[in-house]
Amino acid sequence: MTTTSEAKTAQLAAIEQSGWGEPFRFVQPRNLAFWVYLVGVGGGALAVLRYFGPGAHFYSPALTGGVVLFGLYLVPWLLLLRHQNRYTAQPAALLATAFVWGGLAAPFWIALPANNALLEIWTKVGGTAFAADWSAGLTAPINEEFGKALGLVLLIGLAPRLVRGAYDGFIIGAFIGLGFQVFEDVLYVYNGAAQTFGADQIASSFQMFLIRGAAGIVSHALFSAIFCAGLMWVLGRTPGERNVPRGVLTMLTAMVFHFAWDDMGGLSGGNALLAVLLPFVIAIVELLTLFYVARHAARQERIWVRQLLQPESDAGVIDPALLAAVSGAGKDRKAFRKLVHSRSRARHLLDAAADLARDLAHARGSETNEVVHARAELLRLRAGH
Repeated sequence: MTTTSEAKTAQLAAIEQSGWGEPFRFVQPRNLAFWVYLVGVGGGALAVLRYFGPGAHFYSPALTGGVVLFGLYLVPWLLLLRHQNRYTAQPAALLATAFVWGGLAAPFWIALPANNALLEIWTKVGGTAFAADWSAGLTAPINEEFGKALGLVLLIGLAPRLVRGAYDGFIIGAFIGLGFQVFEDVLYVYNGAAQTFGADQIASSFQMFLIRGAAGIVSHALFSAIFCAGLMWVLGRTPGERNVPRGVLTMLTAMVFHFAWDDMGGLSGGNALLAVLLPFVIAIVELLTLFYVARHAARQERIWVRQLLQPESDAGVIDPALLAAVSGAGKDRKAFRKLVHSRSRARHLLDAAADLARDLAHARGSETNEVVHARAELLRLRAGH
């Protein structure tokens, strides 16, 4: 049986190892990662101005429509990722920093010039027919996935205490990929308007929004979440979590998904039925892989949450079923909802337990007013008041 002193020691170790509660400071003039980040984002912003600048006035309806539509598209994504960022949660400022890298530096500073260069190489090597079928899938997974992952590496340099485990890579990668996805979608809206010489720009913007929005469910956010989780397994920043074969395989899997999505035409081989079915098959495989990676990446996070709340369980603040649910996977939360016979009551209890864990992490395991308040609120909810 674990004693109270042992549980407290494990709690403090979990807080230290996870970095949960550490503040994120972006401006670090003595940190090389800070300057590389600024150069990348600044270079991306200048590329955006050069790309959109000449036609911005003429295509302003399309640009405005793209920005508004994909801005609204962000809302459900942010709610979903906020829910996923539920264990040793990353600060909002760090996730915003990741999003900006994915939106400006990765596509416009890295991918756009690199893609153009590689596409020309594939045309010269394999000819125009080969390039039409395969060049996109042989180019984007390399330049874009590593370009996005560079943002994760820079965030490790900026916040080494915060970016520790594979699940950190999963969440940060999703935000980087989401930034890439949204900015790229606006670019597609602009290009679509240019291809029709500005005719019916609002309708073309909405049409592009429907196409890109649907495809985005299994696009860059998914690719980067998987790829960056794999990168963190390779780096092994958490004791006992390093697994190079798993990490490399996970990264390659994300690149294969990216290849398959970009070269759907080549893979279908001109077969009309296959061209219709293939996107759905690939999407299902991608989502199953995403859930698998997320579950395994969160394993260490769940251990930390359990260790952080174990002293509260020993003291009777949290019952074993609630502890298992707040530190467990989806099946554990589902079992807890059945146990309390109320979805809303289960949600309130889980939120209160998560709030207590967060306040304990920020307090470094000490008793603060916030911790006392969170504990009292949880006890009040458990009592049914």
